[in-house]
Amino acid sequence: MSHPESAPRVEMYDTTLRDGAQSEGVSFSLADKIKITQILDDLGIDVIEGGYPLSNPKDEAYFDAVRTLTFKHSRIASFGMTRRRGVKPADDEGMRALVAAETPVVTIVGKTWDLHVDEVLRVSREENIDMIAESIAYCQQAGREVFYDAEHFFDGFRANADYALKSLLAAKQAGATRFILCDTNGGSLPEHISEALWAAKTMLGPDALFGIHCHNDGGLAVANTLAAVTNGAYQVQGTINGIGERCGNVDLLVVAANLQMKMGRSCLRGTESLSKLTDVSRYVYEVANLAPIRNQPFVGSSAFAHKGGMHVHAIARLARSYEHIDPTLVGNGRKVLVSELSGQSNIAELVNRKFGKSDDKALLRRVLARVQDLENVGYVFEAAEACLELLVRTELGQRKPYWDHRYYRCVVRKQAGEAPSTEATVKTVVGGVLEQNVAEGDGPIHALDSALRKGLRGYYPQVDSLHLRDYKVRVVSGVKETAAKVRVVTDFIVLDPNGHTTRTFSTVGVSENIVDASWEALIDAVEYHLIECGAVPVVASIT
Repeated sequence: MSHPESAPRVEMYDTTLRDGAQSEGVSFSLADKIKITQILDDLGIDVIEGGYPLSNPKDEAYFDAVRTLTFKHSRIASFGMTRRRGVKPADDEGMRALVAAETPVVTIVGKTWDLHVDEVLRVSREENIDMIAESIAYCQQAGREVFYDAEHFFDGFRANADYALKSLLAAKQAGATRFILCDTNGGSLPEHISEALWAAKTMLGPDALFGIHCHNDGGLAVANTLAAVTNGAYQVQGTINGIGERCGNVDLLVVAANLQMKMGRSCLRGTESLSKLTDVSRYVYEVANLAPIRNQPFVGSSAFAHKGGMHVHAIARLARSYEHIDPTLVGNGRKVLVSELSGQSNIAELVNRKFGKSDDKALLRRVLARVQDLENVGYVFEAAEACLELLVRTELGQRKPYWDHRYYRCVVRKQAGEAPSTEATVKTVVGGVLEQNVAEGDGPIHALDSALRKGLRGYYPQVDSLHLRDYKVRVVSGVKETAAKVRVVTDFIVLDPNGHTTRTFSTVGVSENIVDASWEALIDAVEYHLIECGAVPVVASIT
């Protein structure tokens, strides 16, 4: 998408590897940090904050490693606090570590809220100003470009505007080139962001370059960030997918999409960067071992999902009637959900997209009736499009078996004082050969999956690229208590030889027996995967 040549550019600063790593349950390995750095460079991020070089050996190793890399777009920044009280920068271990990291950019975070100065640091307010100025000057004199992160700036401005602004002035006089106003507690409103930013601009003058760093505790991180850009912020700091402490940081992907597509502001370097947003989002989720947020704006799997029949009918005629952008611009895609509430428009969209038969009204009626019958007993097809496609293939007579299932058996043995052991036996016929395979696993599903793959791998090696990502169980109706039906939904990913996700899909199984419901979802996933891979079914039966 083109932008007016006169549109001011917004600098993008990513802190996924430092601030994002503070998210609960997230821990990046050194290899993870290097991979994410390369992905961010390819996306066109201006500055990548690698971490705090004194905090742990892993971050020190990271800065050693990135010195050997060549970047197309990005510069690396190290992050650290001001010098300790009563210590000169040259004698402060943290200061020396920042310089020793040899990054072109150093980001110094300092206290701007008098509450923190008085009650947390417990230093005089003048000493805090000296700590900010001397730390920045030390790094700047060592040949580093220095950004100043004004921590808790908006809370500080509300409590004592003169002191908060004085800290910024000290940073400017010491040689900082960016002044990042941080909504560290994440509780500000857009109008307060705008007011404080204008006051800071007035204090530092028209040539000062400001940044914005918002947390999302009030659910307004994106709104606050865009308000800051509208009011003159030059740099945006955030994380991929908005990961971070508590409620997270601002999501750089959502900000970038809004800046470039809605506000006409260039922010990602390189060509076709917007089309990479969805892939980058999913990659970071995968590396962070986090479940993707389905309704995440722009890049979520449900961001362009349509369920209501009226909506689907409308987008079939004019997509923008119910979509604010073309999903392909951000590397995403449209998804039409099918459920018992769906009309024939939903079924028709899927059938036409996958099978080119939207004019077969009898087929549409049969599929819709079958969906409604199955959802009445507990199936949910909006969460399992793979099973829906298999259902359509059955109605079309296009479902050819990849194997003939004979039986499975699963035994769990538990002795007092010992961990349970699980063994599964799966008997199938593939290519006219009776396969009976036994496998142990961490539980029934793992054991069954391992035994099934043993029997299929020699005929369909594609099964090794299929991996379970998530497994969810829910009681369909609690009336029968422990004898109630359960619904199992399984999410799978397909990985290429380099370990990158190429496809995601889900399947569903329903039964009074949790193992059988899981087995149903598992075998549908394997069959769907083989179909998508173009695997040719071998003769399945024997006499």
